[in-house]
Amino acid sequence: MKKILLGLVIGATLLFAFQTCQDDKEHKSILEENSMLIQQEITNVSKLVVTEGHFAEVYNYKDSKELFGPLLRAEKKALVVVNADVTVAYDLSKIDFEIDEATKTVKIKSIPDAEINLNPDFEYYDVTADYLNQFDAADYNKIKKTVKASLMKKVEASALRTNAENRLISELQKFYILTNSMGWRLTYQEQTIESLEGLQVIKP
Repeated sequence: MKKILLGLVIGATLLFAFQTCQDDKEHKSILEENSMLIQQEITNVSKLVVTEGHFAEVYNYKDSKELFGPLLRAEKKALVVVNADVTVAYDLSKIDFEIDEATKTVKIKSIPDAEINLNPDFEYYDVTADYLNQFDAADYNKIKKTVKASLMKKVEASALRTNAENRLISELQKFYILTNSMGWRLTYQEQTIESLEGLQVIKP
């Protein structure tokens, strides 16, 4: 009788241990599958968030050079009309993130800075120059550098960057919805995102 009871106890113990191992394997498998799914979805969302704009500028360029003292000058000037297409983008493939399966947490560590691209088209009008002060490559490079700096200030003062940031938040909402629906947490720089509105704390 004792042998039978001992056998039943051992059998039950082995069955319990086997079932526990199976449950652990299944749980681990689910975690790994969820982790792979989250990583795949983040990769799918990793596209450029772009805001486009157009700027125009008219620039008067003048230069004079003294010849044999201040009484004699050689001058050159040009009227430059610039039309520029501008894009503000975030390359989400450069997001630094980590997936912690143990705590079911997706940790966003950093967001890439905005990439501002200027594509100006220069048209030169009323180009005049004295014989001893002709236009050269240095003049055209100076004009381009000055105009690009001016355009960049206009972009920073415009709503383009703000619009791009709003588009960025819209894309990141997909991260929150995905993790939340799977029972995972989303954090940004150790701060837990509790709601869609909480994504506003994310700044590149």
